[in-house]
Amino acid sequence: MPKTSRALLQLPPSTLRAIEKLGADLAVARMRRRESLRSWAQRLGTTVSTLQRLEAGDPSVGIGIVASALWLIRRDGELGNLASPEHDLGAIERDVRQAVELGRARAAASEKARLRAAEKARA
Repeated sequence: MPKTSRALLQLPPSTLRAIEKLGADLAVARMRRRESLRSWAQRLGTTVSTLQRLEAGDPSVGIGIVASALWLIRRDGELGNLASPEHDLGAIERDVRQAVELGRARAAASEKARLRAAEKARA
């Protein structure tokens, strides 16, 4: 029996549910197209058992097989945007925090410079 990787054991529950939903949705897409497991597995270049694992939401199925399954239902174009920088909210929030901190630092430095200039003008 193959050893399960630690990364798969540590998947967040919400991620596992999303993978299971994706598998179920792919199964529905296959059935709506009246395709057999065998024909889809053949089109994916994989085995029926791997396709069954994919449709069951097994997170160990390779991303290439997932991408091919998405291609079969013409949804593979979405893959290119999943992790695109403009949708990375965590990094965007970090960038905004850094900009705010920089603005505060510049405002404080500017105020200090104005106070020094005012003191020089009085002297």
